[in-house]
Amino acid sequence: MSENARPIIIRRKKVVKHHHGGSWKIAFADFMTALMALFLVLWILSTSTQGQRESVAEYFRTPLSVAMAGGDKSRASTSAIPGGGPDPIHQEGERMRIDVRSLPRPDESRSRLHRLQQRIEAVIAANKSLSELRSQMRMDITREGLRIQLVDTERRPMFELGSEQVAPYMRELLLTLAPLLNELPNQLSISGHTDSLNYVGGHRGYSNWELSSDRANASRRELVAGGLSPDKLLRVAGMSDRVPLNDKDPGDPANRRISLIVHNAESVDAIRTQGLSESPGGSMPLGD
Repeated sequence: MSENARPIIIRRKKVVKHHHGGSWKIAFADFMTALMALFLVLWILSTSTQGQRESVAEYFRTPLSVAMAGGDKSRASTSAIPGGGPDPIHQEGERMRIDVRSLPRPDESRSRLHRLQQRIEAVIAANKSLSELRSQMRMDITREGLRIQLVDTERRPMFELGSEQVAPYMRELLLTLAPLLNELPNQLSISGHTDSLNYVGGHRGYSNWELSSDRANASRRELVAGGLSPDKLLRVAGMSDRVPLNDKDPGDPANRRISLIVHNAESVDAIRTQGLSESPGGSMPLGD
């Protein structure tokens, strides 16, 4: 080999094999878990009732401090940072010794009414003879409480024509409702309604006023016979045809109905306050 000859250098490239770990599997499992949770929530929402969805929404809308102290949600701060005023879980410098689980939630009364509605629906659906009357029952939550309306049809009237005589299926329905209404301490009002068809004598003799009142009291007697506590009754009234269910058709059979209201505390107070203001000495003098 001559001195000017350059050495031959052979370079071999090292091939590094990269082994992927299992991190992608963890990410994929998290994704599938979240997807399963999403479909589970959607399924629960599709099978729940409107009342259940409102109760869940109200639960998350209620601030924690209000839920713990049982205060008024409308007066609570929407900020998560305390701004001032007394600590809701303290009183006069000492921690209140209370079990927060025993405190009623602000809308617990509304939830109880929703549960009563669901209970009534379940009992009616389970009774073969009463399930045929389900189309004549209308229940909803109003500002006064749970309203249960029992409406007439031409094929199946609740009372004998022009009479307070209760039909047999109406009697069975009222006797079934009585123990269910006893499950809550809420007070009850009963009102009778008629259509616009008047008696021959008009309003001078026996009229729709007397008929609606008689039907309301006939319903009251059936409920009491079924076990309803008489102390739960707050008001029994006849409304004639003044509050029609279908105001576009005064002669609609649905206007002939019995309306039961399971009152909330606010509506009971309003009725009693009105009664006190109308009683002798209950109103303030106008002055000289």
